[in-house]
Amino acid sequence: MLAVDDPFTTRAPASAADWAARFDPLALPVLAATASEIEELRPLEDEVDAHTLAEVIVGDPLMTLKLLAHVATLRRGRGREGGDPETVTAALVMLGIPPFFRAFAAQPTVEARLARLPQSMAGFERVLRRSRRAARFALAFAAHRLDPDAAVIHEAALLHDFAELLLWLEAPTLALRIAERQRVSPGLRSAAVQKELLHIELGELQHLLMTRWRLPALLVQITDPTERAESMQLRNVRLAIRLARHSAKGWDDPALPDDLHDIGALLQLSPPHVDKLLHEIDAED
Repeated sequence: MLAVDDPFTTRAPASAADWAARFDPLALPVLAATASEIEELRPLEDEVDAHTLAEVIVGDPLMTLKLLAHVATLRRGRGREGGDPETVTAALVMLGIPPFFRAFAAQPTVEARLARLPQSMAGFERVLRRSRRAARFALAFAAHRLDPDAAVIHEAALLHDFAELLLWLEAPTLALRIAERQRVSPGLRSAAVQKELLHIELGELQHLLMTRWRLPALLVQITDPTERAESMQLRNVRLAIRLARHSAKGWDDPALPDDLHDIGALLQLSPPHVDKLLHEIDAED
């Protein structure tokens, strides 16, 4: 993450800019399973196409970030003709398969970084599970709505909490303190705890990183916590994220009835049909 003697941050930097300076997208670790699958495909690069490789990447938020940020870096100074690739598949098509394997040699892994910190690994995995569920819900909602940007919506939901993943990797002690505060006081707002212990809100850091790393404009807009003009796409993503959070420990959270009502309005489905659809989506895991 940072070229410093201490591999982890134990004292919160003073500002979002100071936090952002600690992250290099191309140095991020990825999931061990992702790294392993990329290495299995490397000898077959002449036979691998963008869709096959995308299937390996799209479930890994950090590998998705690395790829999109890398392609954005290559496009700097080349003008904006044709627009930026907004999905993993489009980014791979633009980059090319052999250049991908040259750019992404054997990857550092999350599991290696947190090997001696089982509580932090468990915290990272909780956020990852929630992100993947949110992405699955978001994709299903978008498909039901016949949204042509369903793949971008899936990525937006997957990446929505990537700053929280980065926190577990960069500052696991601080992440554990936040988790403990929220465990003891479940009604405490996440933003308030983050502000107190990190000096920033993670949403602020995340939006800053996405902008600095020149991620696709639609992706940045969909995940912007300050965006007030709620498009159908943004509502799609936000409802999927709400649902994933509220149902993380089961389907009896008191906030879920409101979620189901709003999802029904989005999808134009009756409550029984919403309930059936959501359980079918969740069973796909």
